[in-house]
Amino acid sequence: MHSILFIVFLPMLAAIIGGLGNRMLGNTVVKSITTGALFVSCALSWPIFLGFLSGHAEPSVVPVLHWVQSGTMSFDWALRVDTLTAVMLVVITSVSALVHLYSWGYMEEDPDQPRFFSYLSLFTFAMLMLVTADNLVQMFFGWEGVGLASYLLIGFWFKKPSAGAAAIKAFVVNRVGDLGFMMGIFGVYLVFGTVSIPAILDAAPGMAGTTIGFLGHRFDTMTVLCILLFIGAMGKSAQLGLHTWLPDAMEGPTPVSALIHAATMVTAGVFMVCRLSPLFETSPTALSVVTFVGAATCFFAATVGTTQWDIKRVIAYSTCSQLGYMFFAAGSGAYGAAMFHLFTHAFFKALLFLGAGSVIHAMHHEQDMRFYGGLRKHIPITFWAMTLGTLAITGVGIAGTIGFAGFYSKDAILEAAFGSGKELGTFAFWMGICAALMTSFYSWRLAFLTFFGKPRWAGSEHIQHAVHDAHGHGHDDHAHDAHAHDGHGHDDHAHGHGHEDHGDGTAGYHPHESPLPMLIPLIVLSLGAVFAGLVFHHSFISEGDGEFWKGSLVFSEHLIHAMHEVPTWVKWAPFTAMTIGLLTAWYAYLKNPSFPATFVSQFGALHKFVYNKWFFDELYNFLFVRPAFWLGKVFWKQVDIGIVDRLGPDGAAWVVAKGSTYAQKVQSGYLYSYALVMLLGLVGAISWAMVG
Repeated sequence: MHSILFIVFLPMLAAIIGGLGNRMLGNTVVKSITTGALFVSCALSWPIFLGFLSGHAEPSVVPVLHWVQSGTMSFDWALRVDTLTAVMLVVITSVSALVHLYSWGYMEEDPDQPRFFSYLSLFTFAMLMLVTADNLVQMFFGWEGVGLASYLLIGFWFKKPSAGAAAIKAFVVNRVGDLGFMMGIFGVYLVFGTVSIPAILDAAPGMAGTTIGFLGHRFDTMTVLCILLFIGAMGKSAQLGLHTWLPDAMEGPTPVSALIHAATMVTAGVFMVCRLSPLFETSPTALSVVTFVGAATCFFAATVGTTQWDIKRVIAYSTCSQLGYMFFAAGSGAYGAAMFHLFTHAFFKALLFLGAGSVIHAMHHEQDMRFYGGLRKHIPITFWAMTLGTLAITGVGIAGTIGFAGFYSKDAILEAAFGSGKELGTFAFWMGICAALMTSFYSWRLAFLTFFGKPRWAGSEHIQHAVHDAHGHGHDDHAHDAHAHDGHGHDDHAHGHGHEDHGDGTAGYHPHESPLPMLIPLIVLSLGAVFAGLVFHHSFISEGDGEFWKGSLVFSEHLIHAMHEVPTWVKWAPFTAMTIGLLTAWYAYLKNPSFPATFVSQFGALHKFVYNKWFFDELYNFLFVRPAFWLGKVFWKQVDIGIVDRLGPDGAAWVVAKGSTYAQKVQSGYLYSYALVMLLGLVGAISWAMVG
């Protein structure tokens, strides 16, 4: 198990070397070091996971160093390795290694590659610290580390104003969630007298039914603690209310979207709830909150995904929706199903994001699906990879037989929610079914708009620029403009891609398949999207005794039996929803392309509401952003300038300036003036002496 030290610290070492060496070492050296370190970590992670899968491995704790001794608080920096950790290790290192490799092709022309690869490795180290934490402070260290890396990577193209704004938004929104997480950690230490996760989980059942003073009232202790911790999970995992940062985070490079905002960082909240599942099991109220928020997020994000045109934003809202599934699974008590969906989702969502990056690369960084069409003939490998990802996320499969990865994990979550027997579980089930229908619709909508129909490239400014460059007009100027416009600086001429005029209204542009470093990750992730559910569902869910988990999370045998006993229509409902979504997308975007415009004209208000993301951004701008700016302006102009500066440094400077003016008049330089002053002084002294 000491291989865990190499797994965790190799990415950190690579980030330090790449960050400090930067351009002195050169692009190739930094890329080789960081990518090699991640592949080594990945190679060491899989044997640990397979050991738990086979039943030969046992949970262990690897000490690193004694960290803090302050009064009664004492804890070590130690790496916990159990089944839950092992699952996260293979997810993080596998996706990160493939994203590093993919970035060799995607970021080929970027001038700041060493910085980018160092950030990727820094993020991976922080995420590994989070999932191997043996105490809450260590977990918080990793929690904040991934937040920092997310900020750096979202704003990687810092000369692009929208990227900087998105990075700040992600940072600020996550601070709100992190405040809840910090208060939860403080409360846990106050109640249990320790931050050691095993000690807290052992003592949690004994605190059930007790109360604690909070905000001037008495509340159930475990409910307060669990809800505060869950607020942290809401921020990191973009749940409803604290979700607004995730779609804007698409301003970062596409590999960042795949690594952070699909497969790893946004799953930190799900991992934390599952890690602390014995804590949450002591509070039915907290579990109800988790269930409701997850179900609401699942439905909300799916509705918004049906209306977006940016290919990356569609997948971003899909991520938000799938995270909702994971949370209401955990709230229903199906922690194993939540982790199983986290596991399968990592493969097919990373595949979809990297596939979208391949499409964007082929279309000269055009992200609007309205300017795609007919691409399956030009980028066939990307087409088949994204098709497999779509089949996985929509849950294609036959109940009781075989299917793609999402079929096994998503159906298990829906069956668990229904089988839980709770009212909120039933609510979550129906929200999940509605979301499954919409997921199928927007996923196939994306596929049909991108790969089928007639090419619509002529309307794209990006494509027009590409053709302009291909004919040798103002190439250097375009390269500069491209970098300023989308932060990337790629140009087709640099890649040596030819352009032909096909006479089909495509502006003479010929889309190109991505280079091999980008295609290899797509092929590997496609295997995960196809087989991850089939191969691993028995261990994650189907075993009634939960032997695979070895006590690393709460496993309910009763719930597993209830899942098997749900009515047949419940098992077939997800397949039915998926089919309806597929047929609706086929009719609207292939059979009758005028249908969407007709629908929007008839339901304009509804479409506007959903397209504008339920106006959450506008609401927050009105409630928080504008008042904050107004308050800041008041403090700046009225308080800082009007009072502090006027009575402080400015006032003192004014007194000195006025005093020097009067003193200057006294210092005239005439002898009789000084004699008069001396005479007046002598008279004053004599008068004082006589009076005295």
